[in-house]
Amino acid sequence: MTIIRQLLFFAALSLVSICSLADSAKATFGGGCFWCMEPPFDKLDGVLSTVSGFSGGHLPNPSYKQVSRGNTGHVEVIQITFDPAVISYAQLLDVYWKNIDPLDGGGQFCDRGQTYRPVIFTHDESQRLAASSSKFQASGQLKGKNLAAIEDFQAFYPAETYHQDYYQKNPVRYKYYRYRCGRDQRLQELWGDGKS
Repeated sequence: MTIIRQLLFFAALSLVSICSLADSAKATFGGGCFWCMEPPFDKLDGVLSTVSGFSGGHLPNPSYKQVSRGNTGHVEVIQITFDPAVISYAQLLDVYWKNIDPLDGGGQFCDRGQTYRPVIFTHDESQRLAASSSKFQASGQLKGKNLAAIEDFQAFYPAETYHQDYYQKNPVRYKYYRYRCGRDQRLQELWGDGKS
């Protein structure tokens, strides 16, 4: 009898997990180094997962090395799986803006080149409209032209395992990199204490 109860319990848990994933949505943001984009979203209620990877290019299943070399068209991004009943796409966009430099279209912070450009890949028309409205609002807070792109999502390719949750696996290296890159200093300059 105990085995049957355990099996029923695990079946029920699986069903709940499947239902939760069915009700989830995705957001895909490029904001420079993907290591630095995971933490602000991981701490939000309603965010189910963040995955570092690549999007926007023509090469299927690229490696980090291929993307870093250039000529793939890909951008470092994070893909967020979230529960829209708990957190809205608009709320994710608010966090996104406060964690990038929208005035810099040639990379982000110390990471230069198109691989690190700021871009929002929208998954449907409602995301495109929300992103456009959010960009307009963010532009009003900035002293300069908002250069972040809004593009249609095509595909997402996860980065290698060692890139996932890098800030948790390598906290000292991550903090050193983030500081040396000047990310927090520039975000403070742009957004003040409103940074997330």
